[in-house]
Amino acid sequence: MTDLAPALLSWYENSKRPLPWRENVTAYRVWVSEIMLQQTRIEAARGYFTRFMEAFPTVQALAAAREDEVLKLWEGLGYYSRARNLHACAKIVSEKYGGAFPADAAALRALPGIGDYTAGAVASIAFGLPEPAVDGNVVRVLSRFTACGEPADEKLRRRYREELRALYRGRPAGELTSALMELGETVCLPGAPRCADCPLSGLCLARAQGNAADYPVLPEKRPRRVERRRVLLMVCGGRTAFRRRPEKGLLAGLWELPNDLCPEPPEGGEPCGEAKHAFTHVEWHMKGYILRPARQEGEGLVWLTREERQKLAVPSAFRVWLAVLDEMGL
Repeated sequence: MTDLAPALLSWYENSKRPLPWRENVTAYRVWVSEIMLQQTRIEAARGYFTRFMEAFPTVQALAAAREDEVLKLWEGLGYYSRARNLHACAKIVSEKYGGAFPADAAALRALPGIGDYTAGAVASIAFGLPEPAVDGNVVRVLSRFTACGEPADEKLRRRYREELRALYRGRPAGELTSALMELGETVCLPGAPRCADCPLSGLCLARAQGNAADYPVLPEKRPRRVERRRVLLMVCGGRTAFRRRPEKGLLAGLWELPNDLCPEPPEGGEPCGEAKHAFTHVEWHMKGYILRPARQEGEGLVWLTREERQKLAVPSAFRVWLAVLDEMGL
């Protein structure tokens, strides 16, 4: 791999965005931001990060929080297992390491929810260690830079991590990590790379070939399974029925409106909206119905006032019907 570091670092110094997690850099702040940015756009993560830091300014504060508090602040970000792992990781760092993240990539990878990428990001950005962080953005940059026709899979990520380690030696590791991320997020974009603005354009093999948009070579995705579900807004005596999902599986442990796979309208149900929500491997096609039972009963149901349910984390899949409840004053 041609040495891309000098041009990249010079560009980053002049072009980096003022992001909240780049202020007052600590391992805790880097870690929280990187977990949030998994499956989340930067603009969406900004506000969440600021609110999270206000609520939990230290890893000890996060460790001491109730899980429901953490999940409520995470509400809307999706992939709630990230929040649970964040909470579990904070407890371990607080108890085992005295609130200080270990300055060692292997020790970081042993913590809940921290894989190779996050370990590399924390190790390099917070501690200056020569540990690359290779995510989809970095794979895209390097695949185009080298005109690599190999599939963008875990094997390729491992290879890029090893090749980058040689570039990290004797250079500011955190700046290199951040610069690669920045380039992939702002210039070397999916589909339509901004090659004219790229500091590496003179070295990029895909640019020289005139086919940068053809890289990286992505593995074929399986289509999502479609589930047709009915969502029930059961209201009685100024309260609405909710239930908690199982502790394992999709949306584990979160609160939801009762729903099932039956696509037929329930007897006496009043239609109240439709929605679709895509998860990684499944897509829900939902229709909602208002029911008005005479009594607050039902196995596994908890009947909540508006104030009570607003304190709980409810997945964004049910956003349409939470808005209906708001309109009803429930």
